[in-house]
Order: sequence, then C-alpha cells, then structure tokens
Amino acid sequence: MRRSALLASLALLAPGLAHAVDQRDFEVRNAGQLANLCAAKQADRDATAAVNFCHGFTQAAVDMALTQEREAGKPRSICLPNPAPKRQATLDEFVTWVRAQPDRLPSPPTKAFLNFMTERFPCKGG
Repeated sequence: MRRSALLASLALLAPGLAHAVDQRDFEVRNAGQLANLCAAKQADRDATAAVNFCHGFTQAAVDMALTQEREAGKPRSICLPNPAPKRQATLDEFVTWVRAQPDRLPSPPTKAFLNFMTERFPCKGG
C-alpha cells in the first residue's frame, strides 16, 4: 500500500505527466487544454466538472464529424470496435497521444481529437 502511494506521488511530481486543471483549461482553445481536462484527477479542485466537460466535448466532436460525413455521403472516418472500449480508457490514450508530441498541444482541440480518433479507430477498407 505504501509503495503504490509513493508511486502515485512521484507520478504527480513528474514534469509533463501530471497537470492540475486550471480554470483557463475550460476555455478549450487548444488540444493541451482539452488534455488537461480529460486527465483531471480526483484531487483537482474542478475534477468532476473537468471530466464531465471532456466527455461532453469529445462525444459532441465525434457525433458532429460522423453526422457531417453521413450528410455529405462520405465514408465513415471513425469505426469503433465491438465491444467499444471504455470511454475513459480512450480519453486516457488521447491525453498520452497529445502530450507525446509537444507540437500537438497548441492544435485546435476538435481537430486534434478527431485526428487521434481516426488514427486510433480507422475504418477498414476505406
């Protein structure tokens, strides 16, 4: 038990891995801010709001993209497997993906998330 608490504490101190939610993150002007919201930890003051915001924002982005593709007669760009992965697991992957390359941090948040989703869940054969 003490070892896991120590590891958790070290993870919070590691630069680039843990970012406390900042009120400015709710502006969601870039992928870094969206990643901060999606990565909120229970200890963060605004964790519940951040995670709920992240879930709503990302779901809306995917829904809008798929709706626009369908209305334009385009093939789907995102195809989730069956069974679909847990939402939080996918969002954790997104956070890692964004933070893995610093040039992704300033990207528009919706574009970055959709790029991640099309890379992570491409449709077969088209």
